[in-house]
Amino acid sequence: MDYKKAGVDIEAGYKSVELMKEHVKKTMRPEVLGGLGGFSGAFSLSKIKEMEDPVLLSGTDGCGTKVKLAMVLDKHDTIGIDAVAMCVNDIACAGGEPLFFLDYIACGKNYPEKIADIVKGVAEGCLQSEAALIGGETAEHPGLMAEDEYDLAGFAVGVCDRKDMITGEALTGGDILIGMASSGVHSNGFSLVRKVFEMTKESLETYHEDLGTTLGEALLAPTRIYVKALKSIKNAGVTVKACSHITGGGFYENIPRMLKDGVKAVIEKDSYPIPPIFAKIAKEGNVEEQMMYNTYNMGLGMVIAVDPKDVDAAMEAIRQAGDKPYVVGRIEDGEKGVELC
Repeated sequence: MDYKKAGVDIEAGYKSVELMKEHVKKTMRPEVLGGLGGFSGAFSLSKIKEMEDPVLLSGTDGCGTKVKLAMVLDKHDTIGIDAVAMCVNDIACAGGEPLFFLDYIACGKNYPEKIADIVKGVAEGCLQSEAALIGGETAEHPGLMAEDEYDLAGFAVGVCDRKDMITGEALTGGDILIGMASSGVHSNGFSLVRKVFEMTKESLETYHEDLGTTLGEALLAPTRIYVKALKSIKNAGVTVKACSHITGGGFYENIPRMLKDGVKAVIEKDSYPIPPIFAKIAKEGNVEEQMMYNTYNMGLGMVIAVDPKDVDAAMEAIRQAGDKPYVVGRIEDGEKGVELC
C-alpha cells in the first residue's frame, strides 16, 4: 500500500503546479518576494509606509454551489474569477486596495489540466483586481469527495489609509446612490438556481432567445470585479461616503450594512435595466419579487453613495474603468434600512 493507492497522487500535484506557473507569473507585483512553491507567500509592505495610518483589510469567500455548474459543463477557466471577485470586491468596498490573493482547491482527484484551468481563472481575477496570486493549496480528498468534484475558496489581503476608509459615517439625507451593473447572477443564490433549472449538460447548453445566449453561459458568467472602478472614483477626487457589495442576501441584507443609524436607502427599481436571467429565474421558479431582491443582486453588483455635486464625476470615473453606472436612488433621513419603490 502507498499514498497513490490510498487515493492521493503526489505526482499529479507536482504536474498541477508546473501547469499553473505560467498563469501565476502574470499576476506578480513588485512587492512579491520569492517564487511559487515556498511554504508561505511573502509580500513586502515597504510601500505602505507612505500612508499616515495604514490599515490591513482582509476577505475570504468561495463560489458557493456555482461550482456545480462548472462541473456539469466541464468548464473550469472562469470559476476562479468568481472566487477572487467575492474577496476583492469586499476589500474594495471598504476603500482598500487588494494586495495579494491565495486560493484553496479541494478535489476528489487531482486532474492537473483541470486544476490548471481553475487557477487560470484565479489568475485572471487577480489581473483584473491588480492583486498578486502569491500562494495556494490543492488538496485531494478521496473518500470525502467524488473524483470529479471540487470546491474552490480564497483569501485576500488589502490595505487602506484609515482616512480613506469607506464607513458610511458621513452619510446625510440627499446623498445620491449610484449602482454599478452586474454581469448576471454572480456567485450567490445558486442553490435556488439549481432547484429552478434542470442541471444537465443538455439543459445548460440550450440557447434561449430571451437570454440571447445559452442558459449555462448566462449563469456561469463570472462575477464582475469593481476594484478598478472604485480606484477610478478615488483618483477622480470623489469621496465615496458609503459602499455596498451586493452578494448573498441581495438588497435587503447588504444595503443596510453600508448605512449609519438615522438614514435609509431608497432605491427605484425601474432606474436601471435588470438582466433577463433574473426574470427567467423568477418566472421558471415562481419566485416572489421580494425573495428575488432578498437573494440576488438583480443587476447591481455594487452600490455607492456620493454627494449630489459629485454624481457626474463619479459616473464618468466608473465609465472610464469600463463599468456601467446608474443613478438608482438616494439617502433619506429615517429608520436604518432599505426601501424599494
